[in-house]
Amino acid sequence: MKEIIPIACDHAGYELKEVVKQKLIEKGFDVKDFGTNSSDSVDYPDYAHPLGAAINRGEFTRGIVICGSGNGVQMTVNKYPNVRCALCWTPEIASLGRQHNNCNVIALPARFIPQETALEIVEVFLTTDFEGGRHQRRVEKINKLQR
Repeated sequence: MKEIIPIACDHAGYELKEVVKQKLIEKGFDVKDFGTNSSDSVDYPDYAHPLGAAINRGEFTRGIVICGSGNGVQMTVNKYPNVRCALCWTPEIASLGRQHNNCNVIALPARFIPQETALEIVEVFLTTDFEGGRHQRRVEKINKLQR
């Protein structure tokens, strides 16, 4: 069975989402598209929340969110305790997000990176493993709420 990668975006990320979706399909993944489905103005939480909730429930193991800066969608999905979303501007950040933080979602800033860079980031995200070891302890601390 093919892995399904969920993806969500707002209007600013729509064009990039379509490019990323096509690349994922070419690589043999199935894609669950949480929208939006046009460049008409929308509110990013309406699309990021369903993806974050689905990852949180364990329906998918990893996902991709896209908006103009990447910040809004990242903040939204990171509300869910089982989501660790890294805002990725470069492939190196995606690599470290996987290796050190075991990120299971990446946020792409559609207005600030070229499509080629976004596709490189996605490739790194999909092919880089979590290192574990000392990083596992840190990831466990991420999930621990301080009171």
